Amino acid sequence: MNTKKFHYLFIFLLSFSHFFHSISSVGSSSPINIWPKPRSFTWTTPHAIPLSPSFTINSPPHQYLTPSVNRYLRQIQTTNYNPLLTPSINYTISLPLQTLTITVSDLTSPLSHTTNESYTLTVPTNSIAADITAATVWGAMRGLESFSQLIWGNPSRVATGLVISDWPIFGHRGIVLDTSRNYYPVDDLLRLIGAMSANKLNVFHWHITDSQSFPLALKSEPELAGKGAYGSDMIYSVEDVKRVVEFGFEHGVRIVPEIDMPGHTGSWAEAYPDIVACANMFWWPAGAQWEERLASEPGTGHLNPLIPKTYDVVKNVVKEMTSLFPDSFYHGGADEIVPGCWKADPTIQKYLADNGTLSQVLEIFINNTNPYIVSLNRTAVYWEDVILDAAIKVNPSILPPETTIMQTWNNGPNNTKRLVSAGYRTIVSSSDYYYLDCGHGDFTGNNTAYDQPPGFDQKKGGSWCGPFKSWQLIYNYDITYGLNETEAKLVLGGEVALWSEQADPMVLDSRIWPRASAMGEVLWSGNRDETGKKRSAEATDRLSEWINRMVSRGVKAEPIQPLWCIRNPGMCNTFNPIF
Repeated sequence: MNTKKFHYLFIFLLSFSHFFHSISSVGSSSPINIWPKPRSFTWTTPHAIPLSPSFTINSPPHQYLTPSVNRYLRQIQTTNYNPLLTPSINYTISLPLQTLTITVSDLTSPLSHTTNESYTLTVPTNSIAADITAATVWGAMRGLESFSQLIWGNPSRVATGLVISDWPIFGHRGIVLDTSRNYYPVDDLLRLIGAMSANKLNVFHWHITDSQSFPLALKSEPELAGKGAYGSDMIYSVEDVKRVVEFGFEHGVRIVPEIDMPGHTGSWAEAYPDIVACANMFWWPAGAQWEERLASEPGTGHLNPLIPKTYDVVKNVVKEMTSLFPDSFYHGGADEIVPGCWKADPTIQKYLADNGTLSQVLEIFINNTNPYIVSLNRTAVYWEDVILDAAIKVNPSILPPETTIMQTWNNGPNNTKRLVSAGYRTIVSSSDYYYLDCGHGDFTGNNTAYDQPPGFDQKKGGSWCGPFKSWQLIYNYDITYGLNETEAKLVLGGEVALWSEQADPMVLDSRIWPRASAMGEVLWSGNRDETGKKRSAEATDRLSEWINRMVSRGVKAEPIQPLWCIRNPGMCNTFNPIF
């Protein structure tokens, strides 16, 4: 073939392939997207109609659904959402949408990890009425969120001619927030819960206390917060807790409390110094090896399981917690028991001298507290350390899988496998993928890791769990990786975690969003398309649009791309999939 003709033919084919790619990429995704992506979204002829200025929502009366309906109605009526890219959809001026009718099969189903959150949303063509049918009020809330994302513009218009059938893969989709190391006012917690609901996340795991502070006022043990909080203005009252719990119900979000013990309890020592070992000591004695530390970070103190008074206080705390928090899960902590702390206590030293072991000390604590938790009609949740720690752990026989759930945070899929293989229902919070605080360096002073000459290998940048966990890393993580079908059924879901050594209300939103959104979609509808291919590339533009909508609702989520990328679809990909 003539070289010149071949060159022109190549240029033509190259141009045509780019043109074809631009056409196919528009056609392969919907001009309106819902986050998290629904399981089934049928919209054969995309078009839109006006939303009536007198639009109403009809629903059965319910203690929690009614406030949710009123909230969405206000949002729909007052928010004229301006998309990053105006949807390319035929717009029909006639027949404005007048009503949305909600039908619920079971108005009495409680909010739990087994709740049916399925819904079907139908916005018919050439109709003034849309409808949501749901198995429970909690599913109806998910349908309301999806409906709200079909509306944009000023005046408002709504996508029509579509049917969405939707339900989650995992029943447990949550966020851990530590409110001990730094304090978060109630309004910040409520904003977090509201954003969680918008992302169809349904569990706020409230890590309330730790060694640094005890910010919860308990009537049965007032001195714990009275002496253990950072200040009188940094305490959650009983009324605050009720407000958070009710707000959670109105948003379809469970509030699972955690009072970590027996480790991470240094803040208890201000009120009860006699039941806390190694309190207020320097966490890493000079010249000691890491294995001889008294805590894994500044803030020492473990409850002493060998002192009867310990259980008087603990049982008061647990009993009141179960009265404040109605959820069926109670998180008992039990992570990071550090040998050096208990070894520093004279009572425990004597026990060890009489041939006792530290694992037996922990077993004494679990045997005295776990049955009490169960007696209060709660399922106990523990961090994996309680049975998987290399140095101090209990015999799994004292924590039966029938009444116990494990939460994993170490060693990625390997520890998940170990837990489900032992028969435990498991919540995945792998620090390798789901820890949102990682990658911001270390918070201790005079750390010699940073006193290095230029050009040294920074490795994890001083952060034990670095580097930073990007939304792409979170999105591409499969929490049942390496499990067989039986084992995978024991994985209840996952939680991203924000530990607060270097976080406070100023950075709360940006640390969590949109990375928690990435987990939210994966746990709701997966991270693969119908062919089994990972869809993180396809998710990028959708996530940018969702960030924009979250920001319009008052959530200060951080961006994932320059606006130029959104306005030039496909141009910010690493490679062109055509070649």
